[in-house]
Amino acid sequence: MSDTPGKQQNTAAFYGQAVASFAVAMAATAIGIYQLSADAWVRGFLAIAVLYLVTSSFTLAKVIRDRQEGAAAPAPTYTPFDKH
Repeated sequence: MSDTPGKQQNTAAFYGQAVASFAVAMAATAIGIYQLSADAWVRGFLAIAVLYLVTSSFTLAKVIRDRQEGAAAPAPTYTPFDKH
């Protein structure tokens, strides 16, 4: 086992489970909204709300990941006026 720090990679099984879980959740939500006994504008509103929630979740996950990766890496110690 190596003690050198490196970027942690997810396994293919974990990636597949995450993708499958996301697909099942989106499909179940879409079917539920489609089968809902309500007016079309209510179903449309719910569909747009779900899409907004999904995109916001992806953005939040990316921001959290970037913040964690930024905290792990040392900050550069140069100023804009330094010559490289």
